[in-house]
Amino acid sequence: MATRRIGVIMHGVTGRMGTNQHLVRSICAIRDDGGVTLENGDRILPDPILVGRNAEKLEALAKRNQVARWTTDLEAAFADANDEIFFDAGTTQMRPALVRRAIEAGKHVYCEKPTATALTDALAIARLAQERGVKNGVVQDKLFLPGLLKLRMLRDSGFFGRMLSVRGEFGYWVFEGNLQPTQRPSWNYRAEDGGGIILDMLCHWRYVLDHVFAPVESLSCLGAKHVTERWDETRRPYEATADDAAYATFQLEGGVVAQINSSWQTRVYRDDLVVFQVDGTHGSAVAGLQSCKIQPRMATPRPVWNPDEKRTEDFRAGWQEVPDTEPYPNGFRRQWEMFLRHVVADAPWSHTLLEGAKGVQLAELAIQSWKARAWVDVPSLSLTSEGPRAKKVAHAV
Repeated sequence: MATRRIGVIMHGVTGRMGTNQHLVRSICAIRDDGGVTLENGDRILPDPILVGRNAEKLEALAKRNQVARWTTDLEAAFADANDEIFFDAGTTQMRPALVRRAIEAGKHVYCEKPTATALTDALAIARLAQERGVKNGVVQDKLFLPGLLKLRMLRDSGFFGRMLSVRGEFGYWVFEGNLQPTQRPSWNYRAEDGGGIILDMLCHWRYVLDHVFAPVESLSCLGAKHVTERWDETRRPYEATADDAAYATFQLEGGVVAQINSSWQTRVYRDDLVVFQVDGTHGSAVAGLQSCKIQPRMATPRPVWNPDEKRTEDFRAGWQEVPDTEPYPNGFRRQWEMFLRHVVADAPWSHTLLEGAKGVQLAELAIQSWKARAWVDVPSLSLTSEGPRAKKVAHAV
């Protein structure tokens, strides 16, 4: 069987997410395991070249991970026909221009989300990719988490009966940076630099809601700037102008109501950094990143409200763990393998730049809802859609 080398230009992977999830646990892991196997037995072997502005960081990262190639010359990387894929994990504001340049250079493109800070830009690169005939994709990693895969299996099996509601809690405390070093980049908290939790997280919640539960039809969102003074990576104070919490309610197809709180200013008192509870007429489920517990209709206890007596019931004891019935590889790696097969063998692929644009659309509409203090409908989106229906809105409120 043949081995097919494919060059991958990796931009913006010196950051935490780009290094850990995309370079080390995905591309290098695939390479070290001998590549991705196709249906005919052939293998795809990714050959990365790291691209960025800081030569010292690139060289150290490449050496640490046995990557032979790195460069600060992006144009030279684009000019090399042997490198067929461009991947971007840099800042959101830079992404549309970088992806456009890659498409114009004839590269297949794969990138982190959000794909842009405005829907018009997100749609523009999705349309350009279609026009130029290049394969394209956006990272939608949460769809491959074991907990959410189990929720989708429960939905498909009919476990919930008629699904009634979804409640999600996401977040943790991000240190301000003065007493303890912050664990997120400072640009995340500056609206002028493309920061903000609405743009960041509602892009995730769009594909999670659409594909795990039911398509989003409308929403109401309240954003907040709970912490307005922070300290950057050099311990210098700055004004935090971006939203750091979002409280959103969604109406989904079929009458399902979803509520998701997202916050970088909450201390965790739950089983995981994100937890979803799904209630249906025939059963309920609670899932985090890895685990999923269920309580079917016939095993549901009958609590009685009595605030005058101490509670004796252990409500958690009545839930059953959904077992791991299949292996669950790293979600980022799994999606990378799917994209490589799509590029080389035209394998099925649905995580396109249009799907990324839908996430940006939801974030824009959430900001509109926040500004207007009103419910907002979510219109269907296609490559022929009129972008300004979800017109560009300044992210600072």
